Amino acid sequence: MAEEIKVHSEEALTEEEIFNQDAPRKKLKVTNAFQQLMNPNKPKPKQQQKPERSTGGNPFKNRMGLGAYLDDPASFPASIVIAHDNEFVVIHDKFPKATVHTLILPRSSKCNLKHPFDAFDDPELLVKVKVQVEKVKSLVAAELQRKLGTYSEAERDRQAVLDGKVDLKPGQDLPKGRDWAKEIKVGVHAVPSMTHLHVHILSRDMHSESLKHRKHYNSFVTEFLVDIDDFPLPKDDPRRRTKEEGYLARDLCCWRCGKNFGAQFKQLKEHLDGEFDKWKRE
Repeated sequence: MAEEIKVHSEEALTEEEIFNQDAPRKKLKVTNAFQQLMNPNKPKPKQQQKPERSTGGNPFKNRMGLGAYLDDPASFPASIVIAHDNEFVVIHDKFPKATVHTLILPRSSKCNLKHPFDAFDDPELLVKVKVQVEKVKSLVAAELQRKLGTYSEAERDRQAVLDGKVDLKPGQDLPKGRDWAKEIKVGVHAVPSMTHLHVHILSRDMHSESLKHRKHYNSFVTEFLVDIDDFPLPKDDPRRRTKEEGYLARDLCCWRCGKNFGAQFKQLKEHLDGEFDKWKRE
């Protein structure tokens, strides 16, 4: 009998997400990932063949899907792998929970299978990760600006120049516009659902079709998401005791206005649509 895959009560990932983490390994021509991500006129990536669903076997294996990106990141298109070097791989989250959602994957075998609480006890690794985080935050902020800048009131002056409605005076710089870096969350889950070490860098809007249940939402808006700047984490930190804290089972509260929806996820999702529209127009 095939072994059933069980999702732990303290994990936010669904069975669908665990089964579908393994990406196709077809060799593709590699382009400049940073340039492609930032290019508003970039062509749509070709449809990737959907990987077959596992029918059972070792549950641990199904949680190892991120390892494919570490082994051979150059074999994936820029629509999946954004950038990579000898120490890190940066990818788009396959099931994004916000407008922009990326993952940083450390490649070293000394740390990439450790729980983040243990891995980030290493000061050398932590420094390297924080440097990489700042690079990716800049990239995510630029992508947010590209996607949402035309809606934002704070971007009005900058957009007017870009649209040719206003000319810059000699020596005058393009207005910076909104500080999109302030709209970004960075952290790791207290109970990671995938085995390989990964850091989430995502916009805080929580507006996505992949946001499907309370655990998804609470895993990013409660202390279950541990900010990278909080590491190294003290031994008595309550985020080490997720069972006691019950982060994922907490009431659903709007990240923007604080309205409490209890356990009514559908009502929260409808509310988040309106909050997203207000947020992007700020």
